[in-house]
Amino acid sequence: MLIEEGYDRDAAAKYALKWAFARNPRFYDFHDIGGDCTNFISQCLYAGCGVMNYSQTNGWYYISSDDRSPSWTGVVFLRDFLLTNKGAGVYGEAAELSELDCGDVIQLKDESGRLYHSLIISAAYPPFTPDRIFVCAHSDDARNRRLSSYSYAAAEGIHISGARREINF
Repeated sequence: MLIEEGYDRDAAAKYALKWAFARNPRFYDFHDIGGDCTNFISQCLYAGCGVMNYSQTNGWYYISSDDRSPSWTGVVFLRDFLLTNKGAGVYGEAAELSELDCGDVIQLKDESGRLYHSLIISAAYPPFTPDRIFVCAHSDDARNRRLSSYSYAAAEGIHISGARREINF
């Protein structure tokens, strides 16, 4: 049975701010083998919900560098998980930048339409425009960096709606 857990945006943002220029030793640093951006965003999301999804086929989890889901570290896989998850863990919906808030995810696209980088919103001020949205990231480490300072063809927003926990009776 699934129960709604909610999502603590402040906890996710505080985690992002704390670890933006450092690495939590509980998690492997993938910087030298493809990038650490989505691993970092997954850590932030986990800090905001405290629930992983251990499904072997479409889950979102991290046990070790060798035992993790593709969605924990892959940009496209994370997007797919967040937008389609009906089970345990965090979930969300596609949203315009103007609809996003602290703790939400932004993924950047290049000119060919390929998603290549994941960011988390650490602060945002209305009206929510790239100049007023601040993000944290790894791989090109950033702490409260303006979204407008990035070079990208498009920015895709994911509003985190909540999280669910599996309970067994």
